[in-house]
Amino acid sequence: MTERTETPPAAGAGPAEARPVEPEARLVEARPVEPGAGPAAGTVPRAQVRPVGEVRAWPRSFADRLTTPLPGVRAFARLAREGAFRPDPEGLRGIPDLPYAPAPLPPAAPGTVSVTWAGHASWVLRIGGLTVLTDPVWSRRILGTPARMTPVGVRWEDLPPVDAVVISHNHYDHLDAPTLRRLPRDTALFVPAGLGRWCRRRGFTRVTELDWWESAELDGVRFGFVPAHHWSKRSLLDACRTLWGGWVLTDARGSGGQVYFAGDTGYGHWFGEIGRRYPGIDLALLPIGAYAPRWWLRDVHTDPEEAVRACLDLGARRMAPMHWATFVLSAEPVMEPLRRVRAAWARAALPREHLWDLPIGASRAF
Repeated sequence: MTERTETPPAAGAGPAEARPVEPEARLVEARPVEPGAGPAAGTVPRAQVRPVGEVRAWPRSFADRLTTPLPGVRAFARLAREGAFRPDPEGLRGIPDLPYAPAPLPPAAPGTVSVTWAGHASWVLRIGGLTVLTDPVWSRRILGTPARMTPVGVRWEDLPPVDAVVISHNHYDHLDAPTLRRLPRDTALFVPAGLGRWCRRRGFTRVTELDWWESAELDGVRFGFVPAHHWSKRSLLDACRTLWGGWVLTDARGSGGQVYFAGDTGYGHWFGEIGRRYPGIDLALLPIGAYAPRWWLRDVHTDPEEAVRACLDLGARRMAPMHWATFVLSAEPVMEPLRRVRAAWARAALPREHLWDLPIGASRAF
């Protein structure tokens, strides 16, 4: 297919700054926004739907999408001086208590959506008849990080055929090459702008790269790529060469179920905008770990209280915490995220049954 160069919107661009749609992109009418929840016009902008597998050209850098500057030399020096890279011995004593309860995957019943937490940001999502993996990391160890504290919650051999994979961004704990090598090369990959070349070099033939607020549809399931407060980097020289974001998956022909997968993100204005453009989110998969020290990680990782606030901003009915209990990435005690998210949920007076604080390996369906 012919490559096209597109100019990305500036960081923080809102509905009024939407780019014109190219001829081959379909327009999908927005659903009405609940009264008082959206723009003054009462509707969200129409979404650009791109063809699956489209080959595109992108800018060399997405640094203009950063919502906060990357840390400089002084910040790294402070982190080294404080030595706050890992929990102290007391914080690590909670490892035996980390929730781990693997169980068989639930049947993919028509009209239902089910999620199974494999650990970290890896989910087995059954929606619209498809099996979708999010940020699949089945490796025991990732670069620069101690081995997993808990095993993967779903054995690779127990997975049903995987129809699609979504990747949130190019960090080793979210884009794991050894895991992707286990997949058939014709598996549909949905990835951020700029990451397609990396995937195609590894033999994948159905790679769809999307910009923020674009979507693509596979067998009746719509994959919408949405902004996040984060960044990307895989080597010393490729910071922000590829985009980062989250995904909204919608069963467009069946139950209408809608799941938001945040990937990796700090707290900020994007959650409210995502909720306006995707009203009626049934379940938000939100990160609650890797947040300490706060001065170092505030801009790129939500803490448990911010995750609950993000769920409210999104207007999501349910929340499933993730991005904790798997790898030691920061300095908070390993069991602290669960205690804090439960307390924050209770303070917000939200229904307890709508907090899906699953053990690794467990499933839930709606």
